[in-house]
Amino acid sequence: MAGFLDVVLRGLLLALASIAAGGVAWLGLVLRAGPGVKPDDATRRSLHVVALAAALAAAVQLAVALVALGGLADAVGGWPAGLFLDTMFARAASVRVVLAVAVAVIAALVARRGAGGVAWLALGVTSGALVASSALVSHAVARVEDRGVLLVLDAAHQLAAAVWVGGLAHLTIHAIRRRADAGPPQRDLVSRFSRLAFAAMVTIALAGAALTGFYVGDAGAFVGTAYGVMIVSKVVLLLAALGLAAANFFAVRRASTEITLYRFVEVELGLGLTLLFAAASLTSLPPAVDVVADRATIAEVAARFEPRLPRLVSPPHAELVRSADPLMAPPGERKPIERAWSEYNHHWSGFFVLLMGLGAAIERLGVRWARHWPLAFLGLAVFMFVRNDPRAWPLGPTGFWESLTLPDVLQHRLFTLLVLAFGVFEWMVRAERLPRRPWAYVFPLLCAVAGGLLLTHSHAMFNLKEEFLAEVTHAPLGILGVFAGWGRWLELRVPSSSRVSGWAWTACLTGVGLLALVYREG
Repeated sequence: MAGFLDVVLRGLLLALASIAAGGVAWLGLVLRAGPGVKPDDATRRSLHVVALAAALAAAVQLAVALVALGGLADAVGGWPAGLFLDTMFARAASVRVVLAVAVAVIAALVARRGAGGVAWLALGVTSGALVASSALVSHAVARVEDRGVLLVLDAAHQLAAAVWVGGLAHLTIHAIRRRADAGPPQRDLVSRFSRLAFAAMVTIALAGAALTGFYVGDAGAFVGTAYGVMIVSKVVLLLAALGLAAANFFAVRRASTEITLYRFVEVELGLGLTLLFAAASLTSLPPAVDVVADRATIAEVAARFEPRLPRLVSPPHAELVRSADPLMAPPGERKPIERAWSEYNHHWSGFFVLLMGLGAAIERLGVRWARHWPLAFLGLAVFMFVRNDPRAWPLGPTGFWESLTLPDVLQHRLFTLLVLAFGVFEWMVRAERLPRRPWAYVFPLLCAVAGGLLLTHSHAMFNLKEEFLAEVTHAPLGILGVFAGWGRWLELRVPSSSRVSGWAWTACLTGVGLLALVYREG
């Protein structure tokens, strides 16, 4: 439970700190706000967002520290607050809370009555330090060699990501407010941000490549370790974001495409936030260069994607309960019957998703009855609820609420709720029982969120190599889910691209089904 919650909270912390620090860069370099000038409406709005994001970041950082303290308490018994406060992690967390509160207070004061150069300088320094200080709780601190270089690279990488993602958030908010006010186009503003974002992404790429060289080591680690696969996932998401950024860059020069420009910015922001959560998940994984004995070979990984006949007959439930460890027991090595049960679940889930993808494709070809394809989500949700955790209610002896204290079970229940929401809202929209706006946006948002969560999903198993091989399909499944969600979003938001984006997300949904059909654990 603590591990999954820690990753989610760290991702949220990265997002909030980026919105705060990126907002300060947006104010100074895009809005060109500064000392001695009374803030206008746009400046005050951005300062309020910076203050709110920083205040929330302080609260989330406290929550991260409490989760870590709870994990330590479980390990040693009691609540060793004194021992915890002596750690580098606790000191860094305390500093970050102070910095976040300082950013919130300074931004709120500047928004209220304006300020001189000292206040603006303090806002820039504290917001930058808030983001850069995250390097103090990264893998760089634990390295014996090249620690200083790694800390600088990590800080630069995260500062650039904050400028890019945080700037996208403020640009999106600005665009929404300006459309509500029916304001005129502000092409100079968008052009300035485009140049700033380009510089940030170049820094992200260069610093990220250098960090990858230190932490991954060799090409085989990109395939044979969870850390390497996550790096590849981040690169794929970043390339997609770069494609949208390029489209935005060229759209700035065409006055007739301003609305399309802002729609692409929305999707770029979504991909950027997903990247931040993927980056947070890296902190829970050992660097690939340190994984030697438990590294999987390319052949072992390829075997997990090799097509074979799906498992259509379930192992006996009574035998599984009898032979497997109790659900609440400490994690141990998975039994063959547990792997068989999991494969059966994945394969039938793949059939459900493949049916949806084919139904969406048939509907796109003009067959009206095929619009009911989202109802298959309901069947999938029921199947997942009953089958995902055979040792928990309703099949197993462990009670419903007791089982939710385990991270695997909690994540499975959460995914079940997301799948149920997919089906209900998308079917009601396509059957015209709910208006297209705003309800049509529920499906793409939930799909993108589910894909992002899948990138952070982990099982607590005994063997690191077996853990990785069991989860190696989760990364492509998560990426396809993210792309399906934002592809559908573009289809709804940009009519001129609806044909391409519509077929793209349909193909991604079908791909999820096909990947689930080849899932294997042994």
